[in-house]
Amino acid sequence: MSEINLFAGRTLVVAFEGWNDAGESASNAARFLIEAIKAVEISEVDSQNYYDFQFARPQVSLDENGKRVVRWPNASVYRPAIPELFDLRVLLGVEPSRNWVDFAREIADIVEGEEVDSVVFLGAMLADAPHTRPIQITATSTNDAVCESVPAEKSLYEGPVGILSILSAEFEKRGLPTMSLWAAVPHYVHSGPVPKSTLALINSIQELLGLQFAQGDLPEEAFKWERAVDELAESDEDLAEYVTSLEKSRDEIDGATGETIAAEVEQFLRDADEER
Repeated sequence: MSEINLFAGRTLVVAFEGWNDAGESASNAARFLIEAIKAVEISEVDSQNYYDFQFARPQVSLDENGKRVVRWPNASVYRPAIPELFDLRVLLGVEPSRNWVDFAREIADIVEGEEVDSVVFLGAMLADAPHTRPIQITATSTNDAVCESVPAEKSLYEGPVGILSILSAEFEKRGLPTMSLWAAVPHYVHSGPVPKSTLALINSIQELLGLQFAQGDLPEEAFKWERAVDELAESDEDLAEYVTSLEKSRDEIDGATGETIAAEVEQFLRDADEER
Protein backbone atom coordinates (compact mmCIF):
# COMPACT_ATOMS: atom_id res chain seq x y z
CA MET A 1 0.00 0.00 0.00
CA SER A 2 1.21 3.52 -0.84
CA GLU A 3 2.01 5.89 2.02
CA ILE A 4 -0.09 8.54 0.24
CA ASN A 5 -3.78 8.34 1.17
CA LEU A 6 -5.75 9.74 -1.76
CA PHE A 7 -8.79 10.06 0.52
CA ALA A 8 -7.15 12.24 3.15
CA GLY A 9 -8.51 15.46 1.59
CA ARG A 10 -12.01 16.66 0.83
CA THR A 11 -14.09 13.65 -0.16
CA LEU A 12 -17.48 13.35 -1.82
CA VAL A 13 -19.61 10.39 -0.69
CA VAL A 14 -22.23 9.31 -3.26
CA ALA A 15 -25.32 7.12 -2.92
CA PHE A 16 -28.39 6.62 -5.11
CA GLU A 17 -31.74 5.04 -4.42
CA GLY A 18 -32.57 2.30 -6.89
CA TRP A 19 -31.33 -1.10 -7.97
CA ASN A 20 -27.87 -0.62 -6.40
CA ASP A 21 -29.37 0.17 -2.96
CA ALA A 22 -30.49 -3.15 -1.46
CA GLY A 23 -32.23 -2.69 1.88
CA GLU A 24 -31.87 1.09 1.41
CA SER A 25 -28.42 0.53 2.89
CA ALA A 26 -26.41 2.97 0.78
CA SER A 27 -28.99 5.77 0.67
CA ASN A 28 -29.57 5.53 4.42
CA ALA A 29 -25.81 5.69 5.00
CA ALA A 30 -25.77 8.93 3.00
CA ARG A 31 -28.72 10.26 5.01
CA PHE A 32 -26.88 9.37 8.21
CA LEU A 33 -23.83 11.35 7.04
CA ILE A 34 -25.97 14.35 6.06
CA GLU A 35 -27.46 14.42 9.54
CA ALA A 36 -24.17 13.66 11.31
CA ILE A 37 -22.35 16.59 9.70
CA LYS A 38 -25.46 18.82 9.87
CA ALA A 39 -25.25 19.28 6.12
CA VAL A 40 -27.27 21.72 4.06
CA GLU A 41 -28.32 21.30 0.46
CA ILE A 42 -26.27 23.48 -1.85
CA SER A 43 -27.39 22.31 -5.29
CA GLU A 44 -29.80 19.98 -7.02
CA VAL A 45 -30.37 18.92 -10.61
CA ASP A 46 -33.50 19.78 -12.59
CA SER A 47 -35.53 16.60 -12.26
CA GLN A 48 -37.50 17.38 -15.44
CA ASN A 49 -34.35 16.72 -17.49
CA TYR A 50 -33.38 13.33 -16.07
CA TYR A 51 -36.35 11.38 -14.70
CA ASP A 52 -39.24 9.40 -16.13
CA PHE A 53 -41.95 10.08 -13.57
CA GLN A 54 -43.81 6.87 -14.41
CA PHE A 55 -40.87 4.99 -12.90
CA ALA A 56 -39.55 7.48 -10.33
CA ARG A 57 -42.80 9.03 -9.22
CA PRO A 58 -43.05 12.32 -7.34
CA GLN A 59 -44.19 12.09 -3.72
CA VAL A 60 -46.89 14.18 -2.06
CA SER A 61 -46.78 15.09 1.63
CA LEU A 62 -48.35 17.63 3.98
CA ASP A 63 -46.29 20.48 5.37
CA GLU A 64 -46.56 21.90 8.91
CA ASN A 65 -49.53 24.00 7.77
CA GLY A 66 -51.37 21.04 6.30
CA LYS A 67 -50.72 22.06 2.70
CA ARG A 68 -49.85 19.48 0.07
CA VAL A 69 -46.25 19.60 -1.12
CA VAL A 70 -44.89 17.71 -4.14
CA ARG A 71 -41.37 16.31 -3.82
CA TRP A 72 -39.83 15.49 -7.19
CA PRO A 73 -37.14 12.83 -7.61
CA ASN A 74 -33.75 14.47 -7.91
CA ALA A 75 -30.12 14.40 -6.85
CA SER A 76 -28.65 16.93 -4.44
CA VAL A 77 -25.20 17.84 -3.17
CA TYR A 78 -24.78 18.68 0.53
CA ARG A 79 -22.02 20.39 2.49
CA PRO A 80 -21.58 20.73 6.28
CA ALA A 81 -23.27 23.79 7.79
CA ILE A 82 -19.85 24.50 9.37
CA PRO A 83 -17.42 23.31 6.66
CA GLU A 84 -14.42 23.64 8.97
CA LEU A 85 -15.67 20.75 11.11
CA PHE A 86 -15.92 18.11 8.37
CA ASP A 87 -14.05 18.18 5.04
CA LEU A 88 -16.81 16.14 3.46
CA ARG A 89 -19.51 16.49 0.82
CA VAL A 90 -22.45 14.17 0.18
CA LEU A 91 -24.40 13.46 -3.01
CA LEU A 92 -27.73 11.71 -2.51
CA GLY A 93 -30.31 11.09 -5.19
CA VAL A 94 -32.56 8.81 -7.18
CA GLU A 95 -30.93 7.04 -10.11
CA PRO A 96 -31.93 9.03 -13.22
CA SER A 97 -33.99 7.48 -15.99
CA ARG A 98 -32.43 9.24 -18.97
CA ASN A 99 -29.72 11.62 -20.21
CA TRP A 100 -27.05 9.97 -18.07
CA VAL A 101 -24.15 11.66 -19.87
CA ASP A 102 -25.59 15.14 -19.31
CA PHE A 103 -26.48 14.19 -15.73
CA ALA A 104 -22.91 13.07 -15.00
CA ARG A 105 -21.47 16.26 -16.48
CA GLU A 106 -23.83 18.49 -14.48
CA ILE A 107 -23.02 16.66 -11.24
CA ALA A 108 -19.28 16.81 -11.98
CA ASP A 109 -19.53 20.57 -12.62
CA ILE A 110 -21.18 21.05 -9.23
CA VAL A 111 -18.57 18.90 -7.52
CA GLU A 112 -15.70 20.79 -9.18
CA GLY A 113 -17.08 23.97 -7.65
CA GLU A 114 -16.71 22.33 -4.23
CA GLU A 115 -13.02 21.59 -4.83
CA VAL A 116 -13.40 17.90 -3.98
CA ASP A 117 -10.24 15.76 -3.99
CA SER A 118 -11.72 12.25 -4.19
CA VAL A 119 -15.02 10.37 -4.48
CA VAL A 120 -16.42 7.32 -2.65
CA PHE A 121 -19.48 5.56 -4.07
CA LEU A 122 -21.76 3.51 -1.80
CA GLY A 123 -23.75 0.52 -3.01
CA ALA A 124 -25.53 -2.52 -1.64
CA MET A 125 -26.25 -5.83 -3.35
CA LEU A 126 -28.40 -8.82 -2.45
CA ALA A 127 -26.18 -11.78 -1.60
CA ASP A 128 -26.19 -15.29 -0.15
CA ALA A 129 -25.10 -13.85 3.18
CA PRO A 130 -26.30 -14.88 6.67
CA HIS A 131 -27.75 -12.08 8.77
CA THR A 132 -25.95 -13.48 11.84
CA ARG A 133 -22.48 -12.68 10.55
CA PRO A 134 -20.80 -9.29 10.01
CA ILE A 135 -21.91 -7.58 6.81
CA GLN A 136 -19.16 -7.88 4.22
CA ILE A 137 -17.99 -4.67 2.59
CA THR A 138 -16.15 -4.90 -0.71
CA ALA A 139 -13.88 -2.04 -1.81
CA THR A 140 -13.11 -1.75 -5.53
CA SER A 141 -11.66 0.83 -7.89
CA THR A 142 -10.71 1.19 -11.55
CA ASN A 143 -7.89 3.52 -10.52
CA ASP A 144 -4.45 1.93 -10.01
CA ALA A 145 -3.32 4.72 -7.69
CA VAL A 146 -6.36 4.19 -5.47
CA CYS A 147 -5.67 0.46 -5.25
CA GLU A 148 -2.12 1.28 -4.14
CA SER A 149 -3.29 3.93 -1.66
CA VAL A 150 -6.05 2.05 0.20
CA PRO A 151 -7.19 -1.57 0.57
CA ALA A 152 -9.20 -1.80 -2.66
CA GLU A 153 -9.30 -4.44 -5.35
CA LYS A 154 -8.81 -3.45 -8.98
CA SER A 155 -12.12 -3.74 -10.78
CA LEU A 156 -11.82 -5.57 -14.09
CA TYR A 157 -15.58 -5.75 -14.57
CA GLU A 158 -17.03 -5.69 -18.07
CA GLY A 159 -20.77 -5.55 -18.61
CA PRO A 160 -23.89 -3.52 -17.83
CA VAL A 161 -23.53 -0.70 -15.30
CA GLY A 162 -25.57 1.78 -13.29
CA ILE A 163 -25.24 5.52 -12.78
CA LEU A 164 -22.42 5.02 -10.26
CA SER A 165 -20.12 3.76 -13.01
CA ILE A 166 -21.06 6.59 -15.37
CA LEU A 167 -20.31 9.17 -12.69
CA SER A 168 -17.08 7.40 -11.80
CA ALA A 169 -15.91 7.57 -15.42
CA GLU A 170 -16.73 11.29 -15.57
CA PHE A 171 -14.94 12.05 -12.30
CA GLU A 172 -11.88 10.02 -13.29
CA LYS A 173 -11.76 11.84 -16.63
CA ARG A 174 -11.55 15.09 -14.66
CA GLY A 175 -8.74 13.80 -12.47
CA LEU A 176 -10.75 12.83 -9.39
CA PRO A 177 -9.82 9.39 -7.97
CA THR A 178 -12.82 7.21 -7.16
CA MET A 179 -13.60 3.98 -5.36
CA SER A 180 -16.71 2.00 -4.40
CA LEU A 181 -17.83 0.36 -1.16
CA TRP A 182 -20.45 -2.37 -1.59
CA ALA A 183 -22.39 -4.02 1.23
CA ALA A 184 -23.56 -7.64 0.87
CA VAL A 185 -27.17 -7.68 2.13
CA PRO A 186 -28.88 -10.99 3.07
CA HIS A 187 -31.27 -11.57 0.20
CA TYR A 188 -33.99 -13.19 2.31
CA VAL A 189 -34.59 -10.10 4.50
CA HIS A 190 -34.34 -7.11 2.17
CA SER A 191 -37.98 -6.00 1.99
CA GLY A 192 -37.33 -3.04 4.32
CA PRO A 193 -34.37 -1.01 5.56
CA VAL A 194 -31.39 -3.07 6.76
CA PRO A 195 -29.67 -0.94 9.43
CA LYS A 196 -26.96 -3.55 9.97
CA SER A 197 -25.61 -3.03 6.45
CA THR A 198 -25.99 0.75 6.75
CA LEU A 199 -23.89 0.60 9.92
CA ALA A 200 -21.27 -1.52 8.16
CA LEU A 201 -20.98 1.09 5.38
CA ILE A 202 -20.68 3.92 7.91
CA ASN A 203 -17.94 2.05 9.77
CA SER A 204 -16.06 1.52 6.50
CA ILE A 205 -16.33 5.22 5.63
CA GLN A 206 -15.04 6.18 9.07
CA GLU A 207 -12.05 3.89 8.68
CA LEU A 208 -11.30 5.05 5.15
CA LEU A 209 -11.55 8.77 5.87
CA GLY A 210 -10.20 8.73 9.40
CA LEU A 211 -13.38 10.32 10.76
CA GLN A 212 -15.57 9.47 13.71
CA PHE A 213 -19.30 10.15 13.88
CA ALA A 214 -21.69 9.87 16.80
CA GLN A 215 -23.71 6.85 15.65
CA GLY A 216 -26.73 7.55 17.84
CA ASP A 217 -29.41 4.88 17.64
CA LEU A 218 -27.97 3.13 14.58
CA PRO A 219 -26.11 0.33 16.46
CA GLU A 220 -29.25 -0.38 18.52
CA GLU A 221 -31.38 -0.42 15.37
CA ALA A 222 -28.95 -2.90 13.80
CA PHE A 223 -29.14 -5.13 16.88
CA LYS A 224 -32.96 -5.02 16.92
CA TRP A 225 -33.09 -5.81 13.21
CA GLU A 226 -30.83 -8.85 13.64
CA ARG A 227 -32.86 -10.05 16.62
CA ALA A 228 -36.11 -9.67 14.66
CA VAL A 229 -34.70 -11.83 11.88
CA ASP A 230 -33.52 -14.35 14.50
CA GLU A 231 -37.09 -14.61 15.79
CA LEU A 232 -38.40 -15.02 12.25
CA ALA A 233 -35.95 -17.86 11.62
CA GLU A 234 -36.83 -19.50 14.93
CA SER A 235 -40.46 -19.72 13.83
CA ASP A 236 -39.67 -21.05 10.34
CA GLU A 237 -37.83 -24.35 10.20
CA ASP A 238 -36.98 -24.07 6.51
CA LEU A 239 -35.56 -20.59 6.96
CA ALA A 240 -33.59 -21.68 10.02
CA GLU A 241 -32.00 -24.52 8.06
CA TYR A 242 -31.20 -22.18 5.20
CA VAL A 243 -29.55 -19.67 7.52
CA THR A 244 -27.50 -22.47 9.08
CA SER A 245 -26.28 -23.52 5.64
CA LEU A 246 -25.32 -19.94 4.83
CA GLU A 247 -23.45 -19.65 8.12
CA LYS A 248 -21.51 -22.80 7.33
CA SER A 249 -20.62 -21.59 3.84
CA ARG A 250 -19.63 -18.16 5.12
CA ASP A 251 -17.40 -19.61 7.81
CA GLU A 252 -15.72 -21.85 5.26
CA ILE A 253 -14.92 -19.02 2.85
CA ASP A 254 -14.05 -16.31 5.37
CA GLY A 255 -10.52 -16.62 4.10
CA ALA A 256 -11.60 -15.84 0.55
CA THR A 257 -9.48 -13.31 -1.28
CA GLY A 258 -10.66 -9.85 -2.17
CA GLU A 259 -10.75 -10.93 -5.81
CA THR A 260 -13.34 -13.60 -4.93
CA ILE A 261 -15.59 -11.12 -3.17
CA ALA A 262 -15.19 -8.53 -5.91
CA ALA A 263 -16.26 -11.16 -8.44
CA GLU A 264 -19.51 -11.54 -6.48
CA VAL A 265 -20.19 -7.82 -6.94
CA GLU A 266 -19.60 -8.10 -10.68
CA GLN A 267 -21.91 -11.11 -10.92
CA PHE A 268 -24.58 -9.15 -9.05
CA LEU A 269 -24.39 -6.34 -11.62
CA ARG A 270 -24.84 -8.81 -14.47
CA ASP A 271 -27.76 -10.62 -12.77
CA ALA A 272 -29.48 -7.35 -11.87
CA ASP A 273 -29.32 -6.18 -15.49
CA GLU A 274 -30.88 -9.43 -16.72
CA GLU A 275 -33.79 -8.99 -14.29
CA ARG A 276 -34.58 -5.42 -15.38
